Amino acid sequence: MPGKYETSPTGNSVLKTTTWGSLIAFSAVMLLAGIRYNHGTPSSDLNGRSAQVEEHSQAAASHTAAPAQSDSTQTGTTLRALPRHSKSLPAQTVVSQVSASAAATVSNPIRSNQRDLGRSSAPINDSGASSASTSRDDDHLVAAAKIAPDLKGVDPEAPVDVIVQFKSAAGASDVAAEGATAKSDLPLVHAQLVTIKGSSLASLASHSSVAYISPDRPLKGSLDHVVSAVNGDLAYASGWNGTGVGIAVIDSGISRNVYDLNTDDNSSSRVVYNQSFVPGDSSTSDAFGHGTHIAAILGGNGYGSRTSNYTAVYRGIASEATIINLRVLDSSGSGSDSTVISAIQQAVALQSTYNIRIINLSLSRGVYESYTLDPLCQAVESAWRAGIVVVAAAGNMGQYNGAGTSGYSTIGAPGNDPYVITVGATNTHGSGNQTSQSVTSYSSKGPTAFDHIVKPDLAAPGNAVISRMSSSGNALVASYPALAVYPCNSSLTNCGSQYGSARYMRLSGTSMAAPVVSGVAALLLQKTPSLTPDQVKARLMKTAWKGFSSYATATDLGTGVVYQVEQDLFALGAGAVDASAALANTDLAPANVGSAKSPTAVYNAVTNTVTISGDPATIWNNSVVWGNSVVWGNSVVWGNSVVWGNSVVWGNSVVWGNSVVWGNSVVWGNSGGANGDQ
Repeated sequence: MPGKYETSPTGNSVLKTTTWGSLIAFSAVMLLAGIRYNHGTPSSDLNGRSAQVEEHSQAAASHTAAPAQSDSTQTGTTLRALPRHSKSLPAQTVVSQVSASAAATVSNPIRSNQRDLGRSSAPINDSGASSASTSRDDDHLVAAAKIAPDLKGVDPEAPVDVIVQFKSAAGASDVAAEGATAKSDLPLVHAQLVTIKGSSLASLASHSSVAYISPDRPLKGSLDHVVSAVNGDLAYASGWNGTGVGIAVIDSGISRNVYDLNTDDNSSSRVVYNQSFVPGDSSTSDAFGHGTHIAAILGGNGYGSRTSNYTAVYRGIASEATIINLRVLDSSGSGSDSTVISAIQQAVALQSTYNIRIINLSLSRGVYESYTLDPLCQAVESAWRAGIVVVAAAGNMGQYNGAGTSGYSTIGAPGNDPYVITVGATNTHGSGNQTSQSVTSYSSKGPTAFDHIVKPDLAAPGNAVISRMSSSGNALVASYPALAVYPCNSSLTNCGSQYGSARYMRLSGTSMAAPVVSGVAALLLQKTPSLTPDQVKARLMKTAWKGFSSYATATDLGTGVVYQVEQDLFALGAGAVDASAALANTDLAPANVGSAKSPTAVYNAVTNTVTISGDPATIWNNSVVWGNSVVWGNSVVWGNSVVWGNSVVWGNSVVWGNSVVWGNSVVWGNSGGANGDQ
């Protein structure tokens, strides 16, 4: 999982899996306008040591503020329950190439960006023509505000793939008027993926029907101890195993014939639907090796470890849940916004067929604008409004300090959306005890860029997680053999390839933490199918374990660098997920959409303090049951005054800037030992 940079006229960001793995691999390059991140070969790191940033989560590109934003802020470097014992529906395999025919036709509820965006103070009439009092300069400002910052400066003569979001479906006719070619429909977000010349972007943006234009940003792919650390063993002993709950795994695919993903009696596969959204690749298997690992964390039954000589049983959280395999990442872990949006769209379309209640997104990319404009965020919101819990990885940027923010404000998209459940990673330190957890040094921290949303919402074990590996063609293990976890001799005193083929692998990252929360959510929905996404989120946050100390020390096993990590709500959210406590709780938040939206952090420059401000429509203002002190443990955010006073965190910008050097660090253990932090 090393990386390389390629020149791109769009200046695209990369959405990647938020995973770390088993040997240090660095990739870094100066990110000037028009550079994007892709996997490749290792390279040297920043300042002579590992930057330890997002191995499969966020990538940076040139970030210039929209015209209405101040350049001074750009300082620094830087997705109905079946009966509990019902049988799974027959498996299906479908191939999609993100075409218009594959796009699901679904209802489209009101989204964050269905309002007049980028409008100047001068009125514009219904026909889109400016009133007499509107100047030509105002028209240009309106159009410019609708164009994503990473589209600024594209080659005017070169074609570029963009996602055009419309204020209404009728807006699609405006695309053809500007000579653009439609590639696929994305009705979930009232959008189209189109190819258009760079010189026509401003003209397209000037149409009143157009809400926002952004690049089709590239993306890449962000248990034994894990289960007990979140009290999943207690839930399993009580009979909660996710039966009847469908979980859509939007990732690099799921390997066939993995017995850990069969029913407990091994009679049939629980992967009931397979579809590829990777252009030109019909396979739904897992050539990269990431998606199978994720699927087994949330729903593996440990079959391979129970039938071979392994030192532990690597059972997932919801071992009887139904899994829907929606492949969006290719054999190198690469994809794009449009593939993920199409997969989310299909999950919504299949919701009633497979009782899809949860979408797991162990991937992430950089944040270029407010979540109200980002098409990926709008897609996860649409799924949330459709009644599907969306769980997203926070990202692995926690060690990044290029802007002097100690890793704060590095949450990636779509985890920056206030509706979804965003998950950071903890380290169990080789113990299955809940109280042994501490936040990892690499887990991304809030508040989010632009919107200052309090994230992550929860934390879960994500360091050195052993889970099922894909059965063949695993690019990760091929590149890094130390990832593989082999069986042992009969006395379990010695393990290695001489005792059989590896069936499991060890990975670290918030990618691994997200499916832990997805699995716990499945247990809640199995027990109480009537819960809405907001009710699930609120209950998981309130019942989370909050016994963390104020600070923790973490040592990067690859570099030996020691980090002191502040364990505040921007690192851990409401705390570490607790399956047993969540299942025992009966508190019920309002069922309406948005009642558990993550609050906003508000910085007071005079007192140098940060407070939490909840949307009036949310439950967080109820001091008795759901208030800040109940859910987060402290209504006032404590923190380093340098961090909170940094204009990069609190300005209309992102932490990483044009001159930042990004390292794609893969944290492996020494000689096949535990990877990540210690």
